[in-house]
Amino acid sequence: MRFLPVFLDLQTGPVLLVGAGDLARAKLRLLTAAGGRVRWYSTDGDHDLGGLAALDAARIELAEGDPLTADLGGVIAVLCAGAGEIGPAMSARAKALGVPVNVMDELALSTFIFPAIVDRGDVVVAVGTGGASPVVARRVRERIEAALPARIGDLAAFIGRWRKTIHRRIPEFQLRRRFWERVVDGPIGALVLGGRGAEAEAALQDIPDPSAFAGAAASGRAEGRVTLVGAGPGDPDLLTIKALRALQDADVVFYDELVPSEILDRARRDASRIAVGRRVGKPGIGQDAINKLLIEAARSGQRAVRLKGGDPFVFGRGGEEVEALRQAGVTYSVVPGISAGLGAAAQFEVPLTFRHEALRITFLTAHKARDAETVDWSVLTDVKMTVVVYMGMTAAPAVRSGLLAAGRSPQTPVGVFARATQDDAQAAVGTLDELPALVEKIDGGPAILIIGDVVARSAPWRQSHLAQPVSYLQVAAE
Repeated sequence: MRFLPVFLDLQTGPVLLVGAGDLARAKLRLLTAAGGRVRWYSTDGDHDLGGLAALDAARIELAEGDPLTADLGGVIAVLCAGAGEIGPAMSARAKALGVPVNVMDELALSTFIFPAIVDRGDVVVAVGTGGASPVVARRVRERIEAALPARIGDLAAFIGRWRKTIHRRIPEFQLRRRFWERVVDGPIGALVLGGRGAEAEAALQDIPDPSAFAGAAASGRAEGRVTLVGAGPGDPDLLTIKALRALQDADVVFYDELVPSEILDRARRDASRIAVGRRVGKPGIGQDAINKLLIEAARSGQRAVRLKGGDPFVFGRGGEEVEALRQAGVTYSVVPGISAGLGAAAQFEVPLTFRHEALRITFLTAHKARDAETVDWSVLTDVKMTVVVYMGMTAAPAVRSGLLAAGRSPQTPVGVFARATQDDAQAAVGTLDELPALVEKIDGGPAILIIGDVVARSAPWRQSHLAQPVSYLQVAAE
């Protein structure tokens, strides 16, 4: 993010607009719609306001003379739209005086840029691309326009009228936020969005105990809870809607080290973020300590999210955490995620089952060589069984040895699929006998091993039988 989105109060001073034609008039309409006062220097001498309403036109000062010598004292911003050669010089003047400046379509000359705007009264959405592509910003705006209720601004104004009253009645911040969430998401919010504002006012007035309405515990404090959320294999677009909602509601997020920052960024901005996971070869705080943190957070009235890579119940120790929360009497819920094995299979087109060919799937973990040594490989020799191994890179030699000793063919197709669904995803495919060498071709984990005839139907296998590491982007390009 190069440009920080901010909202500028245009009623604190005049805006200097330099330019002419439709480009300048478009900026006039935008600035006056925001209540701004505009001092307009028309570079072609034509001050035609293009049909602006009289009320808006009253905010516009039609300036004469050379804008390069204009007094910039008290000016809160300088805009150049259709200004031609004057633009660079105006930019230099504004920058020298520390006045924010925008020269249309000249990113290097600007200290701020205009986003695409969705205007719903008290609700304003700004969409920017850092000046790279206004067309993309407009397309995103169009989608937001279609999704936002027409009266969402009325809902914001409704809440604004009641904020001080509810603040006095619910002094605790967490409980007050939950009160408003219930209002927005419930029948009262629906009344406002449906144009029935008077009924909404009456319904809010009739709430006898706002704290109880917000879900306060017997102590009068906000009731805490823990939500175990599956973050999926890495692609933030694979998060479920329920997972996104939990992240947006969270007061604190306890996350694994393997959860990408792009997914963490989906959490509420003011939520605390605490890393509690560990990576191979590095110490972690331990499961008991994690359980204690979750319980303490809930008992303090916070809504905690335990964010796990993949799915909480697939080698994510979610069952242990649920057991600890249950014994502590903490309210909890589980939001499933796409497990890494399924994400890798989908991305690299490995059908984990296939009619008459692969009828069973076994998921197992082999974090270390000694983990692999404890597996009963004799039950995994069925040629119609696909074996999916989590955290198996280090134990790959032991996995190969165990399967070969149990009788699985050394020519069984296998794949090593690393960082599935992420931009740097990578695959190496070959045979079971080659498994350790395939792991060596991968530039770091985490990785999933898939063993079975179905690997021969994958995109990397079709591309090459030489077991060369293949990036997903390369596969897609083929």
